[in-house]
Amino acid sequence: MQSYIERILRAKVYDVAIETPLDFAPSLSLRLHNQVFLKREDLQPIFSFKVRGAYNKIAMLSAKERDKGVIAASAGNHAQGVALSAKKLGIKSLIVMPSTTPEIKINSVKGYGADIILHGDSYSEAYEHAKKIAQEQQMTFVHPYDDPDVIAGQATIAMEILRQKNDAIDAIFVPVGGGGLIAGIAVYIKFVRPEIKIIGVEPEDADCLNQALQAKRRVILKQVGLFADGVAVKQIGKEPFRLAHHYVDEVVTVNTDEICAAIKDIFDDTRSIAEPAGALAVAGLKRYVESKDIKNQSFIAIESGANINFDRLRYVAERSLVGEHREILLAVAIPEVPGSFLKFCKILGGRSLTEFNYRYFNDQMAQVFVGISSSGVESDRAQLIVQLQQEGFNVTDMTTNELAKEHIRYMVGGHAPCQLGEVIYSLEFPERPNALLNFLTALGGSWNISLFHYRNHSAAFGKVFMGVQMQPSDKKAFQYCLDALGFQYREETQNPAYQLFVGGSE
Repeated sequence: MQSYIERILRAKVYDVAIETPLDFAPSLSLRLHNQVFLKREDLQPIFSFKVRGAYNKIAMLSAKERDKGVIAASAGNHAQGVALSAKKLGIKSLIVMPSTTPEIKINSVKGYGADIILHGDSYSEAYEHAKKIAQEQQMTFVHPYDDPDVIAGQATIAMEILRQKNDAIDAIFVPVGGGGLIAGIAVYIKFVRPEIKIIGVEPEDADCLNQALQAKRRVILKQVGLFADGVAVKQIGKEPFRLAHHYVDEVVTVNTDEICAAIKDIFDDTRSIAEPAGALAVAGLKRYVESKDIKNQSFIAIESGANINFDRLRYVAERSLVGEHREILLAVAIPEVPGSFLKFCKILGGRSLTEFNYRYFNDQMAQVFVGISSSGVESDRAQLIVQLQQEGFNVTDMTTNELAKEHIRYMVGGHAPCQLGEVIYSLEFPERPNALLNFLTALGGSWNISLFHYRNHSAAFGKVFMGVQMQPSDKKAFQYCLDALGFQYREETQNPAYQLFVGGSE
């Protein structure tokens, strides 16, 4: 420990890194009944803490080593940290990136003046190639986490935390990938304030430190989930594990929905958008507090980065509802008789529907995939399921079914088994509480709905795609009903999208 403290105190990071703020999170604190603070490493020049360790390692090189240049393997934040640090110090840098790396990340690294080689389809292949080049060209390999100088650079975060908050701190939550960040923070905190707990946070499908601590040795995961790509590491680093084994108190694992909910929590309090790995510590903090029913303590979460692709935000927004217990996903069997939809919606009471997918298949029973708003309390889901079952509905809980959330919810339907005599409409109505219930109530039980798709996008208007079984002579009366409701609608029966994918079979 003593040697690491000396390294940390001598660390050279502030030529390129900044001392990031420790921000109080008022909304999250109020909801969790604890004081929550965010260490804002997303505000670094590369939007990640990685610049600290990379710069400290490179700044410690001898003149001879600098002349040879530095090399690293990375597809993300470490690559940017090495490239920026080398540019600041006037050193040649070479980054080996997998050939699958998105163009936006390649361009970002190029922008810092680094040379780039694309090699292999995975990080491990890029890593082996980079090590080979380092040996052949006598370049210094800058490891992303398994290096004492890198670890010491990351540990400067802990120094800042104790300067910024010198009163009570009960625990610090740290995201874990290869382990360099948590190793550095744990060493310094346990030396200065040993009473503070250090709690690592990992995705459930990439928990290399958690499994290593349980086995009391480093293990290699067969595969890792890639959603939190910044921590998608199969094996904890050798030196980080040695330190974590002595100084880390606990590891918490979280799922994808919880990470997405944490991204939203951070946005609500800071108006910043964390990357999945950057929000990991907040997700773990929430899981820890809820599982142990902790109140009136003071916690810090490391918001480690904000390098997220814009096109991932829709996915994050959708999954965050389940992650914060605000959406329940159910498969419900409903009798195929007029008015059954209306009965179902009445049972839901004042709850809003976030999604409703249905396609007629036979005249006995309809299988509906439905999203329902929830109070945010996990027990609410069980209570609703019991209520529906008591009313005679056969219910299957899909809220934690990964296949259902990733694919099936978007694939409900298909062609009907026969011609149904249905007329197809798309329509809009003002989005307000009970809007869908009021719409179905107004239609009454005069017509049988044979197709229905509705999604709430938090917009001013709700959009519905529906099929209604009717005789040609009934169309005028049905459209008169829609006119009376004031809805904008369009008949879509001849729309080729309907005809090709969900129309009735001949």
